[in-house]
Amino acid sequence: MANAREALLDAALAALAHHPWSAVRMADLAAAARVSRQTLYNEFGSKDGLARALVRREADTYLHGVRSLLAAPAPPERNLVRVAEWIVARAAVRPILRALLTGAWNERLPQPRPARPGARPAPVPAQRRADAGPPAPGELVAETAACAGERWAAGCELAVRIALSHLVAPALPVGPQCADPESWSPMTPTMTRVIETILSVETTSPRKTIP
Repeated sequence: MANAREALLDAALAALAHHPWSAVRMADLAAAARVSRQTLYNEFGSKDGLARALVRREADTYLHGVRSLLAAPAPPERNLVRVAEWIVARAAVRPILRALLTGAWNERLPQPRPARPGARPAPVPAQRRADAGPPAPGELVAETAACAGERWAAGCELAVRIALSHLVAPALPVGPQCADPESWSPMTPTMTRVIETILSVETTSPRKTIP
């Protein structure tokens, strides 16, 4: 039922573009995915289970994207700049990812509630993993840095934290008035040059992590 599961997750993500999570109805999602409501509940157990699965998929897709960028045949420091730019651009259009990275959830999003203590494990393996809960922002940063390997982990963490600072406080355009958030530039050229300059200088640290 992998195809049905993905179709239901896609339907939930599409619904969030128009409605807050509280207004998303399970029956509507089943209809949009062309599956029965029973199939939906067999896969996720409940609406809370669906929320956990949706957030878990977002985290997994993000980490897959990071690994793909880091594997590109280019100087490692340039790949880390690309990771930072990609994070800012992607999080700007994917609110769940932005909440995962910053911890700033709001009422429109499916902030996942923990699975009920003592609840029977979900029969679907993918749901059991989702029910374990998504990574916290700090954990997701650490997982991102680990994707770069031991030598470049500290540099990757630096690039990610610069990207996150831009998500929290975007650079404003020059002018007498502030533009809408949708028109803000994803990354300023100055920020990109700073990352490239820092990462082009190989450093050694016994901690191997950025504080």
